[in-house]
Amino acid sequence: MSSSLTSAPHSGSPARHKSAGVALAAALLGFFVMTLDALIVNVALPEIGRGFGAGIAGLQWVVDGYTLMFAALLLSAGSITDRVGARTAFGAGLAVFVAASAACGFAPNLGTLVAARLVQGAGAAVIVPASLALLREAYEDQAQRARAISVWAMGGSVGAAAGPVAGGLLSLVSWRMIFFVNLPVGLLALFLLTRTTRSPRRAEASFDWAGQCAAVAAMGGLTYAAIEAGADGFGAPRVLVAFAVAVVAGSVFLLAQARGKHPMVPMALLRSRTMAVSAGVGFALNIGFYGMVFLLSLYLQQTRALSPLATGMAFLPMTLLTAFVSPTAAWFAARFGQRMPVIAGQLVMAAGLVLLCLAPASAPTWLLVLLMIPVGAGGSLAVPAVTAMLLDRVPAERAGTAGGVLNASRQVGGALAVAVFGALVARQAGFFHGLRTSLLIAALLVLATTATSLLLRPAAALDALTKEPRA
Repeated sequence: MSSSLTSAPHSGSPARHKSAGVALAAALLGFFVMTLDALIVNVALPEIGRGFGAGIAGLQWVVDGYTLMFAALLLSAGSITDRVGARTAFGAGLAVFVAASAACGFAPNLGTLVAARLVQGAGAAVIVPASLALLREAYEDQAQRARAISVWAMGGSVGAAAGPVAGGLLSLVSWRMIFFVNLPVGLLALFLLTRTTRSPRRAEASFDWAGQCAAVAAMGGLTYAAIEAGADGFGAPRVLVAFAVAVVAGSVFLLAQARGKHPMVPMALLRSRTMAVSAGVGFALNIGFYGMVFLLSLYLQQTRALSPLATGMAFLPMTLLTAFVSPTAAWFAARFGQRMPVIAGQLVMAAGLVLLCLAPASAPTWLLVLLMIPVGAGGSLAVPAVTAMLLDRVPAERAGTAGGVLNASRQVGGALAVAVFGALVARQAGFFHGLRTSLLIAALLVLATTATSLLLRPAAALDALTKEPRA
């Protein structure tokens, strides 16, 4: 056992409890600010487009540049977290994120903004698995850890739901303020991090260059193809080439993980039933939530002629309710079993997406506002529950890797939602028709993963790498 572990205070001591609380606060703030930045830009997209003369494809890259690098680097970020220690990884990722946020705010043109968003996504990719690993280390008791994860997830849920509101409000001053707001929050989280105990390191964890490069190429090719298909069509040569690159790179990634000397994601983990189902659930939930926010942010401004502030305020009811839903996930799991909040949350989200899809074009804005609520609330109930279930079944030394896989799948879902749904609204007969088609696709995906959630087996502290049956 490493010295950092042997010298730590006793698990029941007040000093350890205080350190755990500080670690939770730092992790929550970090998760909040990087999730906020994933969605705060949506409401400001029309203003950014007018300022830089960008079309819908350029605006999609402002959103997906962040989520693409976020998703692509999450896998290796989990391995890096295990190797250098959760505290070091969290601090480095947050510092990169804060610096890139300042660069976004000062961006003189669209290309610079997209480039800075790519760097932001790279920093955010390290924050997520590192924050989960921090909580895994800080809370040894399963019940306490589940409650801590619920609080952590609340930071993400509030950040995601508050993004449109904050974006609309800050856009009254300038769209650049949506990036500058990250600086004080990020710096506070870094200060709290200095008050936490050192994290253990796993020296045998190695960086998988082949797997990481293949993952970036696969996700980049797929996202590029989906976005550009909106302008050129799915049969365009460059779109077909991008799809081919994604398929080849994806195959190389799987081969690297199966035969590589130091795979960043062990194949045994990928074969785990809980890992596979959890990743699918996270993917579908982000398809529904990110897709809805992106589409409605544009629809309310371009079709309903709402101002950025009014559009942001339209998301406020969902924001307020979401803040109260995440902490209840642990209570529901303790009372009704671990699977219940996962399944119930997905059903609630699917119901909201279907109702939004069925709403007529003449529906009043207040009705759309009400129908957004179950979409956000359902995700806020399911995400912390599926995260806690996954971490309960993964050994502590693989917490960072498992968290990276789960959140990579979520971010891939968000990136593809913006890319594919943006292409649909650009190519359909009208924006509203593309909107309804996109929401229906999202609802069907969530219902499909709801069915697979029945495969989740509630069991405490099982080693997913050695004891769990393969899917």
